[in-house]
Amino acid sequence: MAPNRWWTLTVVSVGSFMLLLDVTIVNIALPDIEEALDATLTDLQWVVAAYAVALSAVLLTAGSLADRFGRRAVFSWGMAVFTLASLLCGIAQDPLTLIAARVLQGVGGAALLATSLALLAAAYPDHRDRHVALAVWGAVSGAALAVGPLAGGVLVEAAGWRWIFLVNLPVGVLALIATALRVAESRAESAGRIDWPGFLTFGTALGALSFALLRANEEGWGSAPVVSGFVLSAVSMTAFVLVERARRDPMLPGALFRKITTTGAAIGVLAMSSTAFALLLYLTLYLQTVLGLSLIQTLSIFVASAIAARVGTVLPARWLVSAGLACVGLGLLLMGDLSASDDWTALLAGQLVTGLGVGLVNPNVVAAAMGAVEPARVGVASGLSNTCRSLGIAVGIAALGAVFADRVRDAVHDALAGTPLQERAGELGHAVSSGQMGPALAGLPPEQRGIFTEAAHSAFVDGLNSILTVAAVVAFVGALAVIPLIRSRDLSGTGPDGQPLPIAAGH
Repeated sequence: MAPNRWWTLTVVSVGSFMLLLDVTIVNIALPDIEEALDATLTDLQWVVAAYAVALSAVLLTAGSLADRFGRRAVFSWGMAVFTLASLLCGIAQDPLTLIAARVLQGVGGAALLATSLALLAAAYPDHRDRHVALAVWGAVSGAALAVGPLAGGVLVEAAGWRWIFLVNLPVGVLALIATALRVAESRAESAGRIDWPGFLTFGTALGALSFALLRANEEGWGSAPVVSGFVLSAVSMTAFVLVERARRDPMLPGALFRKITTTGAAIGVLAMSSTAFALLLYLTLYLQTVLGLSLIQTLSIFVASAIAARVGTVLPARWLVSAGLACVGLGLLLMGDLSASDDWTALLAGQLVTGLGVGLVNPNVVAAAMGAVEPARVGVASGLSNTCRSLGIAVGIAALGAVFADRVRDAVHDALAGTPLQERAGELGHAVSSGQMGPALAGLPPEQRGIFTEAAHSAFVDGLNSILTVAAVVAFVGALAVIPLIRSRDLSGTGPDGQPLPIAAGH
């Protein structure tokens, strides 16, 4: 192998590690961010969801731009944007600045992810060498999701939350230099027109839906901004479907769905990411804010889940994906019977079972998505899978957050009935559901703070139980749905080089 090929593999793997790490590591730092920036729960939801929405909205379009203007050029642009956005995240002084920087990070991350496989395919034309390179890239990507949060958590503990972003600066600069000097440029032989109408309608639909779900807690479900958000999302998604059907070069070709397995794989990814991954935000807040665990104790629980996820088998894909989603649902139910007196061990069994489920779903649903299409469309299929993963996280956080907020408000109202704080139950319930328990507690007389604290913690647990149950139902529905949709006869089992598709834990 020529030296520049190893440089390409190294640079692409570093880029993938950085962007995937930022999908999960921010969850670990949320309590610190909440305290440092005086953020509300809605702010924290946006910190996570904004990155995922931007990544989902831009990913497919970034692939088209790379085909036309060059994969190395778009990868370099993405690395520069991601690195700059990391700096802006690290120096942010208020939640709005941090959220805006996270959007910019998602845009840069989409450019990195969209070009990764194409750069490797161009650098490794030999089938055997390419298979090895893809396996290495997949292992690094899997490590970002499995052990990355542990390393990042140690960084937060030692240096503070800002360094989970600032550490990207030297890595990004070095990667940019290596890309310019050592990575060869490549383009598609016949690049189609860039689907700007598709990008605008799809991005608007995702952004409006996330806005409506997250703002419903503050504004109310019937408020004009929330209703307008839902209407705009529906209109934009309808327009996206019409645009894609009418265009000669759509960013999401309808031909991709000729085999029903593609739809089944998309449902499998959405069901997993909108449940197991989206719940990380709320579980982290519970462990650190309600139980008062240290960051290292919190990480040890998630590492147990990651260890359980390192599984593999040779059964047909639909049964593996279905069994995995069933394990996710069972694990969430095992965690979903918490009481205010429980400690962290009440989550452990459920975390292990959920981790096992994620380990079954992740590699096999991607293999199904890519194996169901002809070699020329494997890149688009991979992009669709990654888009569904980010989309599931964003929508899952928003939807589960709406259920959580409603349940917390009701639980605070019930807990304060018959107490001296009964008249203020509505106000205090809203404070807890929006992540403003600290200011509300400070405004109470000392003799009433114990009553409120007990009610708030109990309400948080009730809200968490509710969304764990809702997420479990979604996972079980997904487990049933993929059985008839992922069909063995649709799967070629080979990649664009004619070799068996590598199974990467993170993709």
